[in-house]
Amino acid sequence: MFHRLGSDDERFKTLHFEPGLNLVLAERAHRSTETDSRNGTGKTSMVELLHFLLGATTQKTSLWAHKALKRHVFELIMDWPGGHDLVRIRRGPATPKVFLRPDVTRRSQGERLWQEEFAGEISLKEWQWAIERDLYRVPSPESPLSGRTMLSFAMRRGLDGLLSPTGTHARQSPHDAMLNLSHLFGLDVGLAEQYRTLATQDSTRKKLVQATKDPVWGKIVGRSAELRGEIGAVEQRVLELQEQVKEFRVLPEYENIRAEADELEQAIRRLRDQDTVDRHNLLEMREAAADVAEPGDHYLEEAYGQLGVLMGREVRRRFEDVRAFHQTVVSNRERQLREEVARVEERLAERARERERLGERQSALLTMLSEGGALDALTALQHVLAQEQARVEALRHRFQAAQTLEASRREIDGKRIELETATAEDLEDRAALTYEANRLFNIYARRLYSDARTPYLAFTPTKQRMQIEAHIDTDNSRGVHNMVIFCFDLALTVLAHRGGRGPDFLVHDSHLYDGVDARQLAAALTLGAEVADEEGLQYIVTMNSDDLSKAESAGFGPASHVLEPHLTDQPDGGLFGFRF
Repeated sequence: MFHRLGSDDERFKTLHFEPGLNLVLAERAHRSTETDSRNGTGKTSMVELLHFLLGATTQKTSLWAHKALKRHVFELIMDWPGGHDLVRIRRGPATPKVFLRPDVTRRSQGERLWQEEFAGEISLKEWQWAIERDLYRVPSPESPLSGRTMLSFAMRRGLDGLLSPTGTHARQSPHDAMLNLSHLFGLDVGLAEQYRTLATQDSTRKKLVQATKDPVWGKIVGRSAELRGEIGAVEQRVLELQEQVKEFRVLPEYENIRAEADELEQAIRRLRDQDTVDRHNLLEMREAAADVAEPGDHYLEEAYGQLGVLMGREVRRRFEDVRAFHQTVVSNRERQLREEVARVEERLAERARERERLGERQSALLTMLSEGGALDALTALQHVLAQEQARVEALRHRFQAAQTLEASRREIDGKRIELETATAEDLEDRAALTYEANRLFNIYARRLYSDARTPYLAFTPTKQRMQIEAHIDTDNSRGVHNMVIFCFDLALTVLAHRGGRGPDFLVHDSHLYDGVDARQLAAALTLGAEVADEEGLQYIVTMNSDDLSKAESAGFGPASHVLEPHLTDQPDGGLFGFRF
């Protein structure tokens, strides 16, 4: 239980708590005007301060980031399980440490007691673990349970904490909430943890499935059908490269052989060029040889006879000499052409033999080059082969991952069916616990709404998670919704405290009673006071004075439950003693 909430700031309204019902009242001062509001009196801030002193982390947008509070230190005095004295907790926004007297984080070996004379500053993480260990009986720091989450069920924070009976804020995972509720109700936490694990796996699976549709991420994740075809193509490429490497012959003189082959090609080309010139000349010489014959001279005699001119002896003799000379010239020309033709033909034949010889050598060299290559060519070929083999392995891994991803949905569905069955069996084994929870919730709800409604608390195993449903027949009004939360929290606190799984306090902000009818408001406060007394609990409620007046008019007697001092709507009347 809490005993005292204070600060080193003299303006702070120190609150002294008692067992049972404690009403922290915010009222309008006599000098208040119509524009004064009790919204800034510190009712919700008191709940935040309790959370701050009990290990809440601070954020830049939180109350504790305000510069007006950073220089102050706040203090909570409370009972602690297993101890004989009170524990003094001090913490300020300016330091990450928490001061404890005595230091309940320290234990003597084999005992659940601390060294009472010791006091000191500890880290926030150490303080959070001490709360989990002692207030909630969490077995080890590695447990999935969260003391901060369970404290949020014992001290709901603002409107965000009143959205659902089984949740403490809007962004909370239902699996995290159900995990901690299972512990508080005494159910199997391991089954709830398995539900959360499957939910995480399914969330990851859905993201990966979505990624396969993305043009970029799809190349990393892939689909099994597409990857199967790609693997086949790359495997064929690997087989071809392996065959090339197997048949490859390294030629030490590869470069010299290739250079010789190039030279032979050039020599053959030059011989062909020379043949082209000689064949052209040979054709011209053969044509010239056909035209070498001396033209006849008999027509001269005939021509002279027709003209009546007789050729003299001397003329005939000289004509004969000229004829003989011409015949000699023609004969010599013909012989020279025959000789030149023969020489050209011989050159052509010689070059043909040389081309054949060079061609045979070139063919041999080209065969050698086609069957082998240089060492660096083999190394490059082996490098390409290694790359393709690595690519095949990568594709196979992606293929296996894609198959696993595609099969994971069936696997997760199968595990969920098994988990649903196991949870149903566990609820059967723990029927006494769920029956008592439902019984308390039913009693509390009927105290508020009589027997006209049929309230119940149901524990239902499903494929997604174990669901807890708190129900009161309602017209969906805000007031009835808030009273469902009231009955749920009260039953949860009683059962957790009875089983040693939770603390002995419950704190509700005034927002819980917004929109609640006067009769239900009076009944809830009366019920809270009675249950707190019967179960040895402490029930702390912040409330506006006009709501308390409504409860009084419906029969609630608040006299012994209202704490002093009252908070007011004046600048110095709030919890901190000043407005900021």
